Amino acid sequence: MATNPMQRKARISFLLGILVTLIIAGAVIAFLLIQLKNYKEKEAEEQANSVKVWVLSQDVISGQVITTDMLKQQVTNKTLVPSNAIGDMSILTNYALTDKEGNEVITEYKNNTSTLYISRNGSKYELKLEDTGEYYIERNNEKEYVELAEAPIIAKVNMDKNTIITIDMISKSDEKTTNDLRKVEYNMLLLPSQLQTGEYVDIRLTLPSGQDYIVIPKKQVEIPQIAGVDVEDTIWLKMTEAEIITMNNAIVDAYRILGSKLQVVTYTEAGIQDAAIPTYVPTGEVMQLIQSNPNIVQDAKNELIMRYNQNQRVRNEVINPSINSNGQEGEENLKSKINESITNTKANRKQYLESLGGDY
Repeated sequence: MATNPMQRKARISFLLGILVTLIIAGAVIAFLLIQLKNYKEKEAEEQANSVKVWVLSQDVISGQVITTDMLKQQVTNKTLVPSNAIGDMSILTNYALTDKEGNEVITEYKNNTSTLYISRNGSKYELKLEDTGEYYIERNNEKEYVELAEAPIIAKVNMDKNTIITIDMISKSDEKTTNDLRKVEYNMLLLPSQLQTGEYVDIRLTLPSGQDYIVIPKKQVEIPQIAGVDVEDTIWLKMTEAEIITMNNAIVDAYRILGSKLQVVTYTEAGIQDAAIPTYVPTGEVMQLIQSNPNIVQDAKNELIMRYNQNQRVRNEVINPSINSNGQEGEENLKSKINESITNTKANRKQYLESLGGDY
């Protein structure tokens, strides 16, 4: 059947429209396919260049115990990550702090103080440290000792929140718990203005002549609190029997030598700094006491005896003459300072008991 020119023109226009639409649609589809391909290639490249790492969820200080709850996993570009970054949790498992049964220890913060907790049979218990250095929990009003499977993990350096953890930043604690370890309170030491619980310090005796001796090296400080506030002049240190006796001798020397000071000096990066070597020499009488004391382990005795024999000149030529030169005045100062220390201890104890709300 014949068609007129107008019908033919309309049909051709319609077919051209369909053809153009198909061409445009094909171009769009081709463009989308190319974009999808590029996206998948980019995604594959990003996945190839991405790694999972563990980062801190809070700030930590050098020497602080790290538990796995203080960490979170994060995906990042591997070009921005140190080659020794920790990404595999199985690696961290070797560093996790648990008891012998595998119950994990976690850290919680309250009033700027970190507290360790452990879960057992669905219940959470505060993990406390006895003066002997043993961990325990209180369950059903009874003390139950907890044996840890591993030595605690400590931070080698100060680290801020979101820091990527590397193997070099953490280490097993080398602090050993011995039967003669005790927590001792001191309130006669010159403390740094910004000393905080958890920091590591040396105890040093400085004489008026400028000579300086290390009495006790690298001890972690705990600052007692009264009503949630740090006590200004008092610290707690974990000390062995030999260290306690040596420290007591140094306190007496500091009181007798007018113008001397027994001060606390902090480590800058306790996690990577070795303990200083003690240079203070106790008196001969104290050394006799140390040798005859059955509570002191033999290794400590041997170390102190060796130090005394090697550095006895320091005692005879520097410290003893300084004590003798002060004579009666030094003895009076000794009595005064000891009484002052006793008074401070009683005052802090009374303030602490009053903060508990009791009638004392």
